[in-house]
Amino acid sequence: MQRLPETVTVVIADDHPLVRSGIRSLLNTIPEVRIVAELGDGAELLRVLDSLRPDIVITDISMPGVDGLEALARIRSDHPEVRVIVLSMHDSPEVVRRAIGAGAVAYLRKDAGDFELGSAIRSVMMIGSYISADIAKTLMEPGEPKAEDELTERQIQILKLLAQGRSSKEIAFELGLSPKTVDVHRARIMDRLNVRDLPSLTMYAVRKGLVKL
Repeated sequence: MQRLPETVTVVIADDHPLVRSGIRSLLNTIPEVRIVAELGDGAELLRVLDSLRPDIVITDISMPGVDGLEALARIRSDHPEVRVIVLSMHDSPEVVRRAIGAGAVAYLRKDAGDFELGSAIRSVMMIGSYISADIAKTLMEPGEPKAEDELTERQIQILKLLAQGRSSKEIAFELGLSPKTVDVHRARIMDRLNVRDLPSLTMYAVRKGLVKL
C-alpha cells in the first residue's frame, strides 16, 4: 500500500470551532499529518498561506468575509502548489462544480464517514485528486441554469442592486435609467423567475452567487 510523505502539513479553515475540533481529532489519528493552523475565515486563510505554505488546505464553502469559493480561486492563482480539499454541507451539483472549477482537488460532505477524510488526503497526495462516490453521483445530476441563462445582462445588473436593498430611484440614477424603466425590468425579472416578492429575488441572487448575504 502506498504511504503518505513523511510529513503532510495541513491548514484547517472553518468558521465553526466545533467543526474545526472534529476535523483536528480525525487528522490527529493520521501519523503523517501535522496541522499547522486552524482559521475561522477565508481572509485569514489567505493571509497565512504566504508564510505557512502548507501541503493541503481543508476549507468550508460558507465562511464570513472571503468565502470558500473566492478563497479557492485566490489560492489557485497565488499558491497553485497548495492542494485544497473542500469539506462542506453544500452538495448541489452547481456548488460542487463551482468549487472544482475554482481549484478544489477533492470535495467531501461534512457528514462523510470518519475514514473518508483520511482517504481523501492520501489520494490527493498520491494522485492529486479525490472524488467520493456520493459526489461523483452528484456531478452526474443536471445543475441549475446560470443566471446568464435566465436573465439579460441588464436584468442581472438590476437584480444585483435590488438584492443589495437599493430603491428603484437609486438604481435608476446609477444605471442612467428612469425609475419607471427599472420597475418594468423588475416586473419582468419576477415574471421570468416566477417569484412574487423581493426576499425571493434576493435569495435567488444569493443562490446564483450574484451577491453575498
